Amino acid sequence: MSDAFDYFRAYAVRALCKARAMPRGKMKHLQLVAGRIFNLLKKEAAYGPNIHHLDDFRVAQKLERSLDRRRSNRAGRPTPAPPHSVDREAR
Repeated sequence: MSDAFDYFRAYAVRALCKARAMPRGKMKHLQLVAGRIFNLLKKEAAYGPNIHHLDDFRVAQKLERSLDRRRSNRAGRPTPAPPHSVDREAR
């Protein structure tokens, strides 16, 4: 086993754990995709040293960072209040 295998495995586990904690939706799907990419890179690294997978690794990391930024932007936004119905207040 190489160091790359261990690193990719750790990234895959972390990404998939993050995805499991997320609610259903596009963000969860994209987080799962990032985890799958890391898992495939892990399998590639197990067969031998390959410098070509570093580009894929950087792209997957960039995807994960953009997901984290989106999630933090959504958390910072105030949630809109539910619309009030005049009929409910009159009763």
